[in-house]
Amino acid sequence: MIKILQFIFFMTVMITVGVSAQAPVLGASANFALFSSNGAVSNTGLSQLTGDVGTNNGSSTNFGNVDGVMHDADGATATAAAALTIAYNQLNAAIPNFFPAPLLGNGQTLTAGTYSITQSATLNNVLTLDGGGNANSVFIFKIQGAFSSAAGAQVVLTNGALACNVFWKVEGLVDLAANTTMKGTIVANNAAIILNTGTSLEGRALSTTGAVTVSGVTVRKPIGCGSLILTGPAQPVLNSVACYAVFTGNGTVTNTGVSMVTGDIGSNLGLTTGFLAINVNGTIHPSPDTSTAVCAVDLSNVYTYLNTLPTDIQLLYPAAFGQNLVLTPHTYQLNAATVLNGTVFLNAQNNPNAVFVIKITGALSTSTYASVVLQNGAQAKNVFWKVDGAVSLNDYASFKGTVIGNNGAISMNIGSTIEGRVLSTSGAINTTGINAQITAGCTGSLAVSSVAGNKQTATVFPNPFSSVLNVKIDNKNTGSNFTIYNASGTRVLGKVLNETVSSLQLNLPAGIYFYQIKDKDGKVQTGKVISKP
Repeated sequence: MIKILQFIFFMTVMITVGVSAQAPVLGASANFALFSSNGAVSNTGLSQLTGDVGTNNGSSTNFGNVDGVMHDADGATATAAAALTIAYNQLNAAIPNFFPAPLLGNGQTLTAGTYSITQSATLNNVLTLDGGGNANSVFIFKIQGAFSSAAGAQVVLTNGALACNVFWKVEGLVDLAANTTMKGTIVANNAAIILNTGTSLEGRALSTTGAVTVSGVTVRKPIGCGSLILTGPAQPVLNSVACYAVFTGNGTVTNTGVSMVTGDIGSNLGLTTGFLAINVNGTIHPSPDTSTAVCAVDLSNVYTYLNTLPTDIQLLYPAAFGQNLVLTPHTYQLNAATVLNGTVFLNAQNNPNAVFVIKITGALSTSTYASVVLQNGAQAKNVFWKVDGAVSLNDYASFKGTVIGNNGAISMNIGSTIEGRVLSTSGAINTTGINAQITAGCTGSLAVSSVAGNKQTATVFPNPFSSVLNVKIDNKNTGSNFTIYNASGTRVLGKVLNETVSSLQLNLPAGIYFYQIKDKDGKVQTGKVISKP
């Protein structure tokens, strides 16, 4: 009899341990970063959210620009609420095979499986989830009470574990303390969710019934596990536009100071003045010609294509664009004058072909030192800005993508840079000591690859520099002329490089400077350096 009981116990343990955790089907609820089937969803402070936000019974309040769609009690939330109920029931029915203590973390490492905690639980310090080299490994935590974290607590994924395969089913309040780093989809049943300042969640915060409150947090829907790979819309066909770095269909193009440009420059109805041929790797069209006429037609076609693209996501606060906002491959719409403050990140989610289109009904301007930063494979050649109004890139702004202003002037102020193009269907363009580099795509008389072949490959370092600037050139290029200009175009240094490495003692005021290296065969390299205070 004892042996029979031992056998039954052994088989029960083996069956329980052998049960692999199965991910629930989130359905439409997977589209949301923050969601409640019944309760308010609110924010304070500056939160960065990727994914939809909403409630099926209540209101969503105080959110800034969200990389997703805001929903309150509509068809999408009704579908998501039904899907969340199904997902909750699947999690609730999961058979546990591990029974950890209620204090998680403190250096603990857990492998894939379903974990049951029959009371409230706390996350402290670091909890590591080890996928064992299996990207399909699933982790389910069933907590029969509230769930909280200590400030700065972390969930770390290793050995193939993915946030999209981690689930927390909580029968009570979820309260993540400041600066918690969390992974996975949280499903709170009949209870609220609170994400405090500095919390980072790669996953979702979903409640069947209860308020969802966040304050200055970062929440990103996880990718992988069969989720759609974002590609964005199809690119426009640039044709001849691809070869122009600076162009307007109607208006003057003027430059002051030393501007370094790779790409053609011109206007189809107006004069182009102020650019030095020595600083332009491309063709300067001083007056309209056949090339500018073709470009004007092609530009009109590109604008029309971008203008008619359907919108995926509307960014609701154009005056607060930037502020570390992260965008993913979509077509975005801003319906008023837009100001880029600080930084906007374009995250391709490891898809180098992903396309971003930002459509602005109104003017576009930037703060000083504003920047567009590309992440995870994003490429400037796949970024397009359609602006129905004037464009002003302020001092030292760093921009990425092709900017098309419609019926508005464009100004690029001192020290501003663009990897892409500045184009206007109709409007004057003014540049002052800028650096513009077209992206790949030009197949006419100018191509980025051929331009690179006509340039030296010198290294100028450090950058920024304080008092010493080093210039390293190939031995065959000794004897090259090295010239530095300030932002106003005044030459401040001229030197012959007789060594492969030249260390230049400089005493220059803080600011941005432009350099040119020209060898005996006429090959030219240009660039920008910054002198620190």
